[in-house]
Amino acid sequence: MDPSKQQPPPHPGAYYLKQQYEQMSSQQQQAVVQQVGNLMAAEQQRQAMAAAVQQQQQQQQLQQQLAVLQKHQQVQQAAQQQQQAAAAVLQGTSAQQQAATLQQLQQAAAVAAAVQQATAGGGYASAASVVQQQQPVASVAMNSAAAAALAAVAAPQQMVRVGPIGGMQPVNTGGVDINGLQDAANREYGAGNYAVAEKHCLYIHQLDPKNVPAMLLLSSIYFQLKNLDKSLNFSSLAISANPMCAEAYSNLGNVYKERGQLHDALENYKHAVRLKHDFIDGYINLAAALVAIGELEPAVSSYLSALQHNPDLYCVRSDLGNLLKAMGRLEDAKVCYLRAIETQPQFAVAWSNLGCVFNAQGEVWLAIHHFEKAVQLDPNFLDAYINLGNVLKEARIFDRAVASYLRALNLAPNHAIVHGNIACVYYEQGLIDLAIDMYKRAIELQPNFPDAYCNLANAFKEKGMILEAEAAYNRALQLCSTHADSQNNLANIKREQGKIDEAYGLYRKALDNFPDFAAAHSNLASIMQQQGKLQDAVMHYKEAIRIAPTFADAYSNMGNALKEMGDVPNALQCYARAIQINPAFPDAHSNLAGIHKDSGQIPEAIQSYSNSLKLRPDFPDAFCNLAHCLQIICDWSDYDNRMIKLVGIVAEQLSKNRLPSVHPHHSMLYPLTHAQRLAIASKHAQLCIDKVSQMNHAPFSYPPRNEIAVKKCRLRVGYVSSDFGNHPTSHLMQSIPGFHDRERVEVFCYALSTNDGTNFRQKLMDEAEHFVDLSTMLDNGAAAERINDDGIHILINMNGYTKGARNEIFALRPAPLQVMWLGYPGSSGSPFMDYIITDAVTSPLRLSYAYSEKLAYMPHTFFIGDHAQMLKHLTERAILKENGQTGPSAETVTVVNATNLEPLLSHSKANVKAYIREAEVVHGPDREVIKTEVVVPVVEVPTTEPVKHMIGTGQVATSVIDGVHVQNGLAQYQTHSKAATGEEVPQTLLVTSRQQYGLPEDAIVYCNFNQLYKIDPPTLDMWIEIIKQVPNSVLWLLRFPYHGEANVIQYCVERGLDPKRVMFSNVAVKEEHVRRGQLADVCLDTPLCNGHTTGMDVLWTGTPMVTMPLETLASRVASSQLLALGVGELVAKSREEYVAIAARLGIDKQYLAMIRAKVWMARTTSTIFDVKQYCTDIEDLFYKMWRRYEQGLEVDHITDGTAEPVDV
Repeated sequence: MDPSKQQPPPHPGAYYLKQQYEQMSSQQQQAVVQQVGNLMAAEQQRQAMAAAVQQQQQQQQLQQQLAVLQKHQQVQQAAQQQQQAAAAVLQGTSAQQQAATLQQLQQAAAVAAAVQQATAGGGYASAASVVQQQQPVASVAMNSAAAAALAAVAAPQQMVRVGPIGGMQPVNTGGVDINGLQDAANREYGAGNYAVAEKHCLYIHQLDPKNVPAMLLLSSIYFQLKNLDKSLNFSSLAISANPMCAEAYSNLGNVYKERGQLHDALENYKHAVRLKHDFIDGYINLAAALVAIGELEPAVSSYLSALQHNPDLYCVRSDLGNLLKAMGRLEDAKVCYLRAIETQPQFAVAWSNLGCVFNAQGEVWLAIHHFEKAVQLDPNFLDAYINLGNVLKEARIFDRAVASYLRALNLAPNHAIVHGNIACVYYEQGLIDLAIDMYKRAIELQPNFPDAYCNLANAFKEKGMILEAEAAYNRALQLCSTHADSQNNLANIKREQGKIDEAYGLYRKALDNFPDFAAAHSNLASIMQQQGKLQDAVMHYKEAIRIAPTFADAYSNMGNALKEMGDVPNALQCYARAIQINPAFPDAHSNLAGIHKDSGQIPEAIQSYSNSLKLRPDFPDAFCNLAHCLQIICDWSDYDNRMIKLVGIVAEQLSKNRLPSVHPHHSMLYPLTHAQRLAIASKHAQLCIDKVSQMNHAPFSYPPRNEIAVKKCRLRVGYVSSDFGNHPTSHLMQSIPGFHDRERVEVFCYALSTNDGTNFRQKLMDEAEHFVDLSTMLDNGAAAERINDDGIHILINMNGYTKGARNEIFALRPAPLQVMWLGYPGSSGSPFMDYIITDAVTSPLRLSYAYSEKLAYMPHTFFIGDHAQMLKHLTERAILKENGQTGPSAETVTVVNATNLEPLLSHSKANVKAYIREAEVVHGPDREVIKTEVVVPVVEVPTTEPVKHMIGTGQVATSVIDGVHVQNGLAQYQTHSKAATGEEVPQTLLVTSRQQYGLPEDAIVYCNFNQLYKIDPPTLDMWIEIIKQVPNSVLWLLRFPYHGEANVIQYCVERGLDPKRVMFSNVAVKEEHVRRGQLADVCLDTPLCNGHTTGMDVLWTGTPMVTMPLETLASRVASSQLLALGVGELVAKSREEYVAIAARLGIDKQYLAMIRAKVWMARTTSTIFDVKQYCTDIEDLFYKMWRRYEQGLEVDHITDGTAEPVDV
């Protein structure tokens, strides 16, 4: 997955939630319906009960609601003042002073913001709710340090005022009704008219200095007026007048708490409840103080004590729920809120807080329902509107989220946070200009708003205004030096600028300031992943997930790291978990598709890529990979438009200097220009260079030297590959290390993969002079040092951009000369590869601009096959016929192969004849053309019924003549697995027959054994035309993969070809795969991407191959093979000529026999399968490269000594 920030999926509002509901299992759906139904039923029941007593309690409820509303407004105003005070503390102070202040507030900040009194609205919306992380993964809302400081306000204290205490009688002094005056003071206090209330109380105090209720009320009045000294004084006077007055101790505790003297506050609260065990306000204040010092469990106990004395205190029950929620006890918090609602169904705060719990539990439907209920009950409930907007925003129901925020602005037009949240919605919708304007408005309203600056920077960055973004991030950090979000996001910019060290340092600072910053852990992990520190990366991804268990991006990115480590099962689990968390996560769907694709599960991959594109239609990686999957199975629906769009994507990405979505190895399949293909490769090479630059390991450098000439030492050549084992590359070159001249070359093989236990690997280990396993040395720097320590002169890259490549090793330049060879059909596009070993046909000089390397020509073809050693039993063959059987195709009907055919040929009952054809073949290194006869023995036996019965019934072997047993070629794997895989040469007489594959015995069989992705519509059109032109002919293909069979047949049927003339067989193990090529009359090559190893396989069986070179290296290899074999007449220059050559071979039986004889003979007379000669030629080429280096000459094309050029 691209680690850059992902765009949001364009879900149209509530449709997303509907889709999420529909994706649940029936049991989950029933559970949701039942849960909502239970809540609604409970609500209806409570409403019915309330209606029953409504007449009696209407006036009382009205008074309670008015009181709650008044207190709500008072406390909200006080909270705003406290927030401003906290902000003022930070403003204008140094970073050190800010840090000290924050440290003092930190204990209270973590919990107090989440457990504010219910009368304050239960609000969970704070300055932090506006923060969006712009990071290489999806945005995550996190609290900044500044937001925590602003939130660090204590819960409102319960100031206590009482009536006459301890049986005191009313005092009538001078005709003044003190009790009546006391009541008036209480009324004015309740109405917020503190000055009038103060006047009344002072008058009472003047008349009666021992009047405790007046002193308590004065204490409360002065507390509200922030005159803490006077508040403390009157509380103390009340205690002096009545030492048993619990209310006075509680008020005194409030003063100490307000001053930050929490120890003194706690002592007074505790004394108050000791004096009065049913003192509810005392328990409430004690709980708030305990929360402030982080003593959460005792705070829970204090709230429970209050509720024990009055279980109907729904506000206190809601406060307890807030505390339990902050402690992570969501289910217990939910119970508290539900009890509060049960007690007072009209209590909007509890509905809102319950919505917060459901949101935290991922129950989006229920959260929305409860927030909507809260604002229905209290249309002026600001925090509920903000909370509703937040959850709608996270659910991507953007229209309703904006509507909720706008309702909040109606209540508070200058609310900076709400402006910021609306800006976040615009940002998520891609309305960046509107988002910028709204963020700026938020900053106007609250200039010291680091979160808004951070988000404004995100918007600038999205528009490509990088300088403005950096300035805004830095401004946020000036306001709050520990603003972890800005550090994280600024690090993202530094990373994209290639300033990896700065980025790394900023991520570390963000984690120092906020250790539980999941996004920063994930981002730091991605840098480590890029540096190749995969274990460390996984550790940080796991930490991110521990902090945020629903962090889908961390799961997806960890899946990428695990996949890179080869841990595919766990990678698959990570992607699946990411999708489970966020079904609308296009990157996770795309990454999951990649696993399916690599595993050959193409339909599943197509489905996952399609899901990804439904969520993000403009997702280039998903589109290009989907196009490749469709190419793999020959699904050419809308092919032309698909190719146009793909080319357009690549062109746009290259123009914007981005990594293209098309992989270098796939670029040959699409109608791209040479410049585009080279640019794609160059971008991937630059990735390797970037990784190396992060390793603090400079590439090796080499002064000019001529040590070979001076020291007379051998040339040290190192072959680097991940394919040393059972792989087509090893099948081709496994004998090369052993055939090298050890007087000229010292051979090193560096394996990038573990030992697969095959004979292929063992042969390379045995025959290479030095075999070094680097598979466990995951540090590319260490691997490069090992190679450099070996003093390698020429290092060979056999992987290119194929699976298992470690081009970072080559980017470190462990050898003075570095060369591409054999394993990758294209240019590396890199500055660290000097040459590509090729030939004049495969890479003509006129196409040299398509390569970043200089061309180094082999004399004939750069391709080589080890077939003469690996499959020597196919060097000779006998045609098995029944006495009297005739037919021009008899030589391809039933064939017997063995290293020793003598037991069959010398048997007395075998009638052996000579099948003779004349051929002109190229012979020897000087390529002399000679006329020769090709003789293939034809063994006529009395009957072939035993063979047919063996094949028809699946027997392993049978007796074809008395005492001579032949083995069923299909049973090779059952009897000798090593021989079946090509690791050993079979020692039995093997029978290969068209009967085994359902091929008609009298037909002309055209075959192609390549993977189906190499076929494109123009190629299949040519093949259809050939089959139509040649009577009684069939096309024989492989189910490679099997999902493509139906598409190919359907395409043929639509163009008028009988589907019975297109035949498919399963993929076979190596030996059978090659051997069955004898049954075909002609091989039709794929011009788009030739059969490379497959071409060598079919030619080794003597079957001619028709090809047509295009412009890429991959499309010209077959032409090079055929010309080296001496059968240039099989190389077409146009599609019309391709059809004509193939059709003639099918129609003109004598011409076909001559060409087949020519190919059969040329296998052993040409150099194409001569590994010994090939080693001599490539050693000469190595020395030409090295001589130029010794002489201080620049790397340049080496084309001398090649065969005469052929215009193809």
